[in-house]
Amino acid sequence: MLELRDLRKSYQGRAVLHGLTHRFGAGQFVAIMGESGVGKSTLLNIIAGLDSPDSGAVIIDGQSMAGLDDDAATALRRTRMGFVFQAFHVLPHLTLTQNVALPLLLNGGGAEAAAQASAMLAAVGLQGRGDDFPRQLSGGEMQRVAIARALVHRPALVLADEPTGNLDPETADAILALLRRQIKATGATAIMVTHSHAAAAQADQILVLSTLGLDLLS
Repeated sequence: MLELRDLRKSYQGRAVLHGLTHRFGAGQFVAIMGESGVGKSTLLNIIAGLDSPDSGAVIIDGQSMAGLDDDAATALRRTRMGFVFQAFHVLPHLTLTQNVALPLLLNGGGAEAAAQASAMLAAVGLQGRGDDFPRQLSGGEMQRVAIARALVHRPALVLADEPTGNLDPETADAILALLRRQIKATGATAIMVTHSHAAAAQADQILVLSTLGLDLLS
């Protein structure tokens, strides 16, 4: 589903990614760990097409991201990807239903968008909260909204950057168990960047990013 081919990236003369090659299978939930500054978030941004490698290729469903113009890359992100951010990025002026429905509306969803958003809110444990606003939620509840929004359009690829960084351990465990269940239910491939071994333990596979590449944690 996702293949990285010899990715290289440098910033101001400092190499961050050194010829990274890896293949991620459909239905996998993979955690990526590594020291600060090693390039974990950079890798997610390159996979999403938000940043470009100096060389190498990101192949999604057989198509290179480098071969897409801006409009095509935006369309691919909108239809095939879901994002879960550490800072939530939930829009404060929209209700929870409206926040979760955004990917469906951007993809041309119509009358069913609100119903699908409500169903996804129920799936993440927020049934009946669709008319609430983000200011009425705890941090854990906001992350549930972020997960619901990331998955509502059934993306093939889910990217999560430190999704539990601001949460207490109990809430983090519940959020990740929820994310794992939803990923398995939709058959998505998921890549989660995390510094937390407890968070990584929820994944099917743990990879460590270093100057040598991506290696399976033994």
